[in-house]
Amino acid sequence: MPRQARLDVPGALHHIIVRGINRSAIFKDDQDKVLFLDRLSGNIREGRCAIYAWVLMGNHIHLLFRSGEEGISAFMRKLLTWYAQYFNRRHHRTGHLFENRYKSILCDEEVYLLALVRYIHVNPVRANIITTIEELDHYPWSGHSVLMGKNKQEWMDAGPVLSYFSTNRRVARNRYRRFVEESMGMGRSHELTGGGLIRSHGGWSQVLSMRRGEQQAESDERILGDGDFVQAILQEAEERQLRQLRVRRSGKTIAAIIGEECARTKISVQEVKNGSRRNVVSRARALIATRSREELGLSAAEIARHLGVATSSITRAIKRVEENPGVKSNAI
Repeated sequence: MPRQARLDVPGALHHIIVRGINRSAIFKDDQDKVLFLDRLSGNIREGRCAIYAWVLMGNHIHLLFRSGEEGISAFMRKLLTWYAQYFNRRHHRTGHLFENRYKSILCDEEVYLLALVRYIHVNPVRANIITTIEELDHYPWSGHSVLMGKNKQEWMDAGPVLSYFSTNRRVARNRYRRFVEESMGMGRSHELTGGGLIRSHGGWSQVLSMRRGEQQAESDERILGDGDFVQAILQEAEERQLRQLRVRRSGKTIAAIIGEECARTKISVQEVKNGSRRNVVSRARALIATRSREELGLSAAEIARHLGVATSSITRAIKRVEENPGVKSNAI
């Protein structure tokens, strides 16, 4: 059976799991981890994402984050492509570093946020890298130390997690710490590493109980949440895809959008594509990029190829249009 397309819903909570190919190491030493986090922080700021939990293990990574307007695909592609190239250069290796397809589970934030934060941050304990809560408090490769105020990583959004425990930061940290410590003797929580009906309801016995009671629930392996949540997410994704499909079937292409914007602003297609930085040209290029993403579902990389600019320029241009659509832009 072919794999389902990712549910790349902007602004949603995603649990991302990245593994080394054949379970091989993706970090050889602390320098690798420092540079990975540095790149991650830059991508978070650029993509306007929010990270709530993370851990770097020897051969895999967990990230819990709310995606920005571009969703997860562009974010993860930029992060993993850069890191794989860096890692191969530094360690004199060739070939793939990661499994071809990282795992992404779209999660019901209200139900699973805290459970996922705890599950992710306790990974080093389950792997016997460290054994006590005191060690975990200072462990530099897990977001737990950031939540505890022992490790400064300004790109991690600690506030929303701690606010679940108290408005007082000191009290919140103490309560969060107890919450984490309570789970340190537990085994793996398989329901938190995937989606689907069984995982979302805590196990097969709960699903059987529902069926005996003739209850029905939507399920999807890409989603961790109850039936109503699954249905809402699938409906939102379907509506967006249908809108884009209708536009593409009408015959509209990015070339048509370029033509429309050039005609409207009375500039030439050649000037749009030759890198001119006149305000009116830059603004037209930014609007072409925004429309191409919203109407056709094109990625920033695809748009960049048509406009002859860098992918990062497209990302910045779209961001500026969204932040202040009435202001002229010299973004690209």
